[in-house]
Amino acid sequence: MAPQDPHVIAQLVKSLENARKMQTADKKRTYTCKKSTFTVHGTKDVTVDSWKFMDWDYKRTDLPTYARGLFTSRRKDGTPEISVRGYDKFHNVGETENTRWRNIENNTRGPYELSVKENGCIIFISGLEDDKLLVCSKHSTGYRADFEISHAIAGEKWVERHVAAVNKSTKELARELRENNLTAVGELCDDAFEEHVLAYDEAAAATQYMNLPINGGFKKAKFVKYDDLDDVKKFLEDAAETGTWDGRETEGFVVRCKMNDGGQGPYHDWFFKYKFEEPYLMYRQWRECTKAVISGKLPHIKKHAQITEEYLKFARRELIKDPKKAKLYNQNHGIIELREMFLKERGLNGSEIIAMEAQLKPKSDNVERDVVIAPIASLGCGKTTLALALVHLFGWAHLQNDDIPKQKNKPKKFAFEITKAMATSPVVIADRNSHQRRERKQLFEDIFPVIPNAQFVALHYVHEPKNELLPAIKEVTRKRVLERGDNHQTIRAGTKSPEETIGIMDGFLYRFEGIDTNRDPDEHFQHVIDLNVCASSRENLETVVAALHAAYPKIVPNMPSAEDLDGAIDAAMTEYKVKQDLSGSYSQNKKEKLQHVSDADISPTILARKIEFFQIALTAKDVFSVLHSLFTPEVPVEAARLYHGLVNQRRIQPTCHVTLIHRALSKDRSDVWNHYTKQYIDTMTINQAQSPPVLGSARVRLERLVWDNRVMAFVARILPAVDNNPENEIGWPCANNIPHITIGTASPEIKPKESNDLLQRWLEFGSGGDTGIYEMEVKGVNVVNGIVGPVMMRGK
Repeated sequence: MAPQDPHVIAQLVKSLENARKMQTADKKRTYTCKKSTFTVHGTKDVTVDSWKFMDWDYKRTDLPTYARGLFTSRRKDGTPEISVRGYDKFHNVGETENTRWRNIENNTRGPYELSVKENGCIIFISGLEDDKLLVCSKHSTGYRADFEISHAIAGEKWVERHVAAVNKSTKELARELRENNLTAVGELCDDAFEEHVLAYDEAAAATQYMNLPINGGFKKAKFVKYDDLDDVKKFLEDAAETGTWDGRETEGFVVRCKMNDGGQGPYHDWFFKYKFEEPYLMYRQWRECTKAVISGKLPHIKKHAQITEEYLKFARRELIKDPKKAKLYNQNHGIIELREMFLKERGLNGSEIIAMEAQLKPKSDNVERDVVIAPIASLGCGKTTLALALVHLFGWAHLQNDDIPKQKNKPKKFAFEITKAMATSPVVIADRNSHQRRERKQLFEDIFPVIPNAQFVALHYVHEPKNELLPAIKEVTRKRVLERGDNHQTIRAGTKSPEETIGIMDGFLYRFEGIDTNRDPDEHFQHVIDLNVCASSRENLETVVAALHAAYPKIVPNMPSAEDLDGAIDAAMTEYKVKQDLSGSYSQNKKEKLQHVSDADISPTILARKIEFFQIALTAKDVFSVLHSLFTPEVPVEAARLYHGLVNQRRIQPTCHVTLIHRALSKDRSDVWNHYTKQYIDTMTINQAQSPPVLGSARVRLERLVWDNRVMAFVARILPAVDNNPENEIGWPCANNIPHITIGTASPEIKPKESNDLLQRWLEFGSGGDTGIYEMEVKGVNVVNGIVGPVMMRGK
C-alpha cells in the first residue's frame, strides 16, 4: 500500500477546517463539516479528530473527502496522519447519477463482488504509534459515554475476544495494520449488545469485509462474485423478491467493482448498494410503532396497515403480560423475539406476508378523494403553470400560499384553507414552494389531525446534487422570471432590479432541501414525482398526469390526449396573473376576497370538516359525586393511590363527556361518523345561529370505575333519551368498543385517550392479580343526563 504523504494530509486537514468554519473559496456556505476530538480509550493524552459531513452532502462532487468515517491525528513529532479511514460513502441504485443502471453499465467493470449488506454498526480498526490499537464506530471512539460511543467499546471487546481466540494480541494486530497503512472495516452485528431490525446468530456476529487477508480470527462476510453485470442484476432481482439470501432475511447487498469517470481515466475501487425494501421496512415500522405505543404516542402506520395493526395488538398483549419487556424494548432488546413470536402465531414469515399483500391492490388504487398535491420547488420552476394546467384538465382545487395576506400563523392559515377545499374537491393543489423540510413538516402536522387519511403527493423539482444541477437551473429559471417581468406572483422582476431579483432566487436555491422519503417528514409522502426543472411545463405536465393516472386510477381514470395536455398548458399560460410581490402588496380585490368570514357565512357541509369528535356532554358535578362516594376509608391504600393523586394534584378533568366517535375513526366507522355528520348538517341548515348545534339529549348510566396507575375511567352505558313518549326513543351509537368517561390521568404526559387501551386490557384480562388493573362496581341507580353535539377543532 502507498505510504501517507504528510503534505497531502496537511492540505486535507486545512480543507476540512475551512469547511468546518464555512470558509469556502466564494465565502458562501455550500456544505458543512463537523469536527469532534476524542481521547483514545486507554490513554491520557493521545487524541484523534473525527470529521463528519451531513448525509446529503456526500452526493456533491466538491467535498475534500468522501470517507464515511475519517479520523486524523498527529504523531509524537507533530507530523499529521490519517488514523482511520472508512470506505467512500456509497449510494443505493438510482439514488445518484452514478448509481443509475445506465451509468453503472457504462462506467464500471467486473469482477462484481456482492456482499450481504449487514444490519449492524460499522466498526473501524487501525494501529497507532506504540502498537496502540484504535477501535472506532463511524464517527466516535470509545472514551466518552454516549450512545454511539458504546458501539466502539463493544467493538473493541469483540476484537480482543477474536484475536485471543487465535493466540494473537491486539498489539500484533495494531502493528500489522500500521505497517501496511490499513484500516480494517467491520460490522458489529451483536444482538446481545443491541438489536437492530434483522436477527443474527452467534456464529454470524462481528462480520468483516476482507479486502486484504488479515490474521486475527475475524469472520468474512458472505459474498458471491460475477463477471457480468447482467448476472448481477438477475441475482439481485431474484433475491429482492423474497428479501432473503442463503436462508436468512437481509437488508440487501453491497457491490464492489471498478469504476472510471465517464469512460475516462484509470479504474478505481467503487461501491454501490442494492437495498431490499421488504420485509426490512415492514419490520422497521413494527419496531418504531411498538416504541410509540410504549411511550403512549400514536403509532404512525405508513404501509402494511392491516398486518401492522394485527402485530400491535399482539405486542400490546405481550407487553401487558410482562411490563419489563417494554423497558428492555426501548433499550433495543427483545425486538426480534417479539416479532418472531408474532410471526410464529400468524404462521407466516415476512416475505410471505409481503407476497400476500402484493396480490392485493395498492392502497392508493382505491382512493377517491383527500389527496394533496404539494410542489417542492424554487422560483421559476413552473409550479403554478403546472398547477393551473391540472385545474384546467380536472377542475381540482388550487390554493396559492401567495394569495394569503401576511399575518400571524400564515402557514396554519394556508393548511386550514387546504382542509376547507378538501370538503368539495377530491384533490387540492397546495401551491407553495415547500422547498425546506420544516415547511413540509408544518403542512403534515396541520393537515393530518384534520384529515387523518389524507394522501400527499410531492411534485419534486429535482435540484440535487446542487453542484451539478444548479448552473443549468439558474440559467433556465432566471430567464423565465426575468422575461416574465411583473407577471410573477412572488417577484415583480419588471419593478425590481435584475440583481435584486437574482439575489432572491439564489436564496431559494441555496436553501432548497430535496425530498428524502427515508426520513421525517418526507416519509409521509405516499408518492413522489420527480420533475426536471429545465424541462418545459408541457413535458412535466405529462409526467405528472401519467404518474397520477397510475397511482390513483379512480381519480384520474383516463390519460388525457396530447391535444388536451397542449390545451391545458395554453390555458394555464393565459390565466397566469400577477398577485403579490415580496413586500406583501395586494390588490384591493384580493384583500376583500380574503377578509375573515364568520361561520354563518360558510356552508354547514364545509363546517362539518372542522368537527373533531361527537360527544355526550355531562354535568361534571353529578359524575364526580358518584366518583367521590366510591372511595371510602375501607378502600385499600394501594388501590386508592391514583384517586388520591388525582385529587391532590388537581388532575381530575374539569369536564365530563362520553366520546361517541372521533374523526380518527371516521373511515373505519363511516356509518357512525356519517350518521352524526348528517344530523349536524341538517341541524345547522335549519338553525345556523346555534353553533355548534345541539343534536339531542341522552342519558348515561355509570356502571363501573376502572383504573391502573396511569388513568381512571367510568365504564358507561348509553341509554335512549325518552321524549315524554315511550315510543319515541332516540339511540346514540358509539364507535368505541367500551363507551366511557375519562376521569383523569396521573401526569400531563399521559393523554386521556389512553383510557381506550386501559379498558381494552380490562376487557381481555379483567382486574386484580398481576394485571395492575383495579375496578369497582357502581351500585344503585346512577344515571346522568347529557347533551349530544360536536366538538370543533381548536383554532379552526
